[in-house]
Amino acid sequence: MEMKQPEMMNREDGGEHEKEQESQENGRLVADSVAEKGQKSCSGPGQVSNGYPSTSPQSPRDGAGAGTDRGSTPGAFRTLVVQQTSLDPPRETWSKKMDFLLSVIGYAVDLGNVWRFPYICYQNGGGAFLLPYLLMAVFGGVPLFYMELALGQFHRSGCISIWKHICPIFKGIGFAICIIALYIAFYYNTIMAWALYYLLSSFRATLPWTTCTNQWNTPNCTHYLSTDLNVSWTNYSISPAEEFYIRQVLQVHLSPGLHQLGWVSWQLALCLLFIFTVVYFSIWKGVKTSGKVVWVTATFPYLVLLILLIRGATLPGAWRGVVFYLKPDWSKLLTTTVWLDAAAQIFFSLGPGFGVLMAFASYNPFHNNCYKDALVTSSVNCLTSFLSGFVIFTVLGYMAEMRQQRVETVAKDAGPSLLFIIYAEAIANMPAATFFAIIFFLMIIMLGLDSTFAGLEGVITAMLDEFPHLLARRREWFVLGLVCVCYLGALSTLTYGGAFVVKLFEEYATGPAVITVVFLEVIAVSWFYGTTRFCNDVQLMLGFAPGVFWRVCWVAICPCFLLFIIGSFLAFPPEVRLFDYLYPFWTTVLGYCIGVSSFICVPSYMVYHLVTTKGTFKQRLLKSITPEAPGSSGRQRDTIVITNAV
Repeated sequence: MEMKQPEMMNREDGGEHEKEQESQENGRLVADSVAEKGQKSCSGPGQVSNGYPSTSPQSPRDGAGAGTDRGSTPGAFRTLVVQQTSLDPPRETWSKKMDFLLSVIGYAVDLGNVWRFPYICYQNGGGAFLLPYLLMAVFGGVPLFYMELALGQFHRSGCISIWKHICPIFKGIGFAICIIALYIAFYYNTIMAWALYYLLSSFRATLPWTTCTNQWNTPNCTHYLSTDLNVSWTNYSISPAEEFYIRQVLQVHLSPGLHQLGWVSWQLALCLLFIFTVVYFSIWKGVKTSGKVVWVTATFPYLVLLILLIRGATLPGAWRGVVFYLKPDWSKLLTTTVWLDAAAQIFFSLGPGFGVLMAFASYNPFHNNCYKDALVTSSVNCLTSFLSGFVIFTVLGYMAEMRQQRVETVAKDAGPSLLFIIYAEAIANMPAATFFAIIFFLMIIMLGLDSTFAGLEGVITAMLDEFPHLLARRREWFVLGLVCVCYLGALSTLTYGGAFVVKLFEEYATGPAVITVVFLEVIAVSWFYGTTRFCNDVQLMLGFAPGVFWRVCWVAICPCFLLFIIGSFLAFPPEVRLFDYLYPFWTTVLGYCIGVSSFICVPSYMVYHLVTTKGTFKQRLLKSITPEAPGSSGRQRDTIVITNAV
């Protein structure tokens, strides 16, 4: 049988099932006589709620026709549905499944896994902290992770345009996510610029943060180890690693505070320019290129962690750090702080709410098992955090042994200081210090690059899906403009007081805003779009529906989990301090204003949508919370139904 339509499907009589084929000319051909187990239509005859046709029989008549056709009955009829999208290019997909998995793992495993988890773990009871951490992961982090992967894969949209398929009035969530991602790009890449500065400084026989004879050192610089019998450590002593970090890399001593940041450090500006150049040429072509880059950037850190773990375990005093890291203090579990830290750590570690998981999953095949992906990648993330603790604390135990101090005295600094001061100093005092310094800071850069690729890809996918006719054919130029905006926005973090700006963004601009945004996202999906409808969507993709556990988590536990974090932050705002600088009150107000500047998109768009929608107020409200019908906006599909006698 021959038909004059593009990409028609020929089928011989017999018992073979028809297969779905996508036309290379933006068409979609579906033989509606294919019955797939577990699939149900959710949005009316012939289509599911994401706009794609169902592959199950669309009516009893069609179903009967399909059955007759399989039985090779002479004169039977079969119906072919051809859907053509003539305006939009076909959506890009991952070259391999591993490209997607490594990209998600690279996004979830970042710098926070290396320094934040070990520090918070020992600060909140050591081994006892693992209990609230695992509970928060199972009931809060992983369900949110799974939900975002499923949403992105089913609707094949970024974090902005996806809301017309879920609950249009919440579209402001997508814009808020994009602004938060920009704020993160303003300061997160600066940490990689610091690491690059360290990396370039490591190519010498004697590491510059080992001695006190450099031009940036002060009279208080003290190189104190147990082998230095004539050196004594006082309350005014400063290690050479700390002075290198503060006075040479950051040059914080040249800025009195946020009210006077000082000039831009040209060395850090060049380092950051190199970082953004690598970022641009890794993501400018889409997931086809970034999916190849992550084979290096996502796997190399694990090789380095393994090398550092073996080296750390062989150092004298390593056991002291491990005992301090894991020694349970069960009394800590009775305090609210431990549970809050566990919830915040698992949330920011897995990273739902940044639009990245939706963007990555939107490039998957429709029937990809995102449930298995969510379990695998989240498990890898948590295990990496646990492994990093051994890498860090074996070295801290070694430092305590060399300094003849307690481990808690050596590990008093949290944040990047733990990596750039304590760990850097420990490396400098090891044999083959140059080699270990190079691979360590190279690992830090690659951990950061993965997260930057992902964060910017979330913004790019969202904007390209929302404005396809304007940006789809200009991706390279749009990415270039986005990278330039991020670089210019990061200049304030490259000044002499840039470290103060980094801390301000980290504490106020992103954390509270993104948690609030994810809370609204869960409410919109579970209560407005409906858990039943969402589970039907998942069943259509995977062939099985989420169980009762996942439904309860999405409807009740996850919202409570997020409200707990938000309420605790508002009730107990953190006292922000960096080095000897205590942030004044006006900086707290400034930080909240920056955070609100992204979240304000949500209520602003709600008002805009209600005002621009036609009809009475009740009609506007109902339309605002009702998913738009497929084809009402965005991609227009022409459906042609052809019936032929066999």
